[in-house]
Amino acid sequence: MEPFFTRKITVITLLTLILPLLVHQVSAQAGYGFAATGGYGMKIFKVENGLYPFVQVYFRTFDQNQMPLINLTPFNVGVMVKGKAYDPQKYQYTVDSLQQRQEATRTVMVLDTSISMAGKPFNQAKRAIGRFLDGKRPQDEVAILAVKDSDDGFEMISNFERDKEAVARRLMDTSVASGKSSRIYDTVGAAMQMCGFSAQGSTVSPGAQNYVVSCSIVVFSDGHDQGSALSRGELNGRITAMDIPIPVYSLAYSRLGPKHFRNLEALSKNSFGKYYTVGKTATRMTNILEEIQHIQQNDYVVTFRAYQEVDGDEHLFKIGLEYPRGSGKYRFETGRFEAIELPLTPELEEVYGMLDQGIPELPDGNPYRSNKRRSTSPQ
Repeated sequence: MEPFFTRKITVITLLTLILPLLVHQVSAQAGYGFAATGGYGMKIFKVENGLYPFVQVYFRTFDQNQMPLINLTPFNVGVMVKGKAYDPQKYQYTVDSLQQRQEATRTVMVLDTSISMAGKPFNQAKRAIGRFLDGKRPQDEVAILAVKDSDDGFEMISNFERDKEAVARRLMDTSVASGKSSRIYDTVGAAMQMCGFSAQGSTVSPGAQNYVVSCSIVVFSDGHDQGSALSRGELNGRITAMDIPIPVYSLAYSRLGPKHFRNLEALSKNSFGKYYTVGKTATRMTNILEEIQHIQQNDYVVTFRAYQEVDGDEHLFKIGLEYPRGSGKYRFETGRFEAIELPLTPELEEVYGMLDQGIPELPDGNPYRSNKRRSTSPQ
């Protein structure tokens, strides 16, 4: 049977109405996801409990190369609430790739326009961004900041925009600028603020189709910061303290050598992002951006029905991942949801009805596995 959440059902119709009050976001941890050789990992980055008893958990997976795991199902993704594991054969949770859903992602491109990027690298960066725009889904949004010698240290080329042609036109008008400073840290800091306050700054009107679940930053630079008000340590401190992980993907390029590449590497490793050493091979930029887009679009969403009484309290849950299926290698991430009850409205009743159809309530209220231990007493 086709999974409920892969059908063309607008489950998120009401989410934008309740988002300001009811989204519980998972705190970022220091460092970024890393999987040892032959291993894998996962990271919860958002929990939506505004449609309780239905809870939606957004998470990212990665292998030892920081690439997403594919073809996950309820049989290798598990749900555990207060230490008790859900039985996948009771169909009380679903697992879906973000690629098949309507939620949007946002990306801020940080383009270094200093003299060191002049010529082929700058043109290749613009070409790579253009390819990224061609590959995005209609609901995904892109913004562009240019690192420039100005009062703020940057120029906004484009705010968040879904119209890829509009962003492309603004990008084509961007050129290398002369100047004495290259305030990379200040520009990345501004990009982080855009991600944090994107609802207020977007050129996209709020609506059901604009429910944004993640925001990422992509930096094209040689890492040579000059004149930023923020130091690298201060910027990394902000990254570590953020409520929501905002990955920084760095494309380090230089014709003069890798002396300053470690500045970009530090930002990426501290933000759950990925660091790419382009070196002198600027033509790799397009392939790298295609990979970043693949990572963004292959996040996963677990939707489960909770059976805790409505009490307004937070309840612990875990998402477990076994990959490949049957390997016995498990990873767990912990999150929290609130057991809350919204005032009934016609819109809420419609959404609840669709969710209830996909994940019907069990008569006995027991979604858990039955783990009867074998007796060790002599027969």
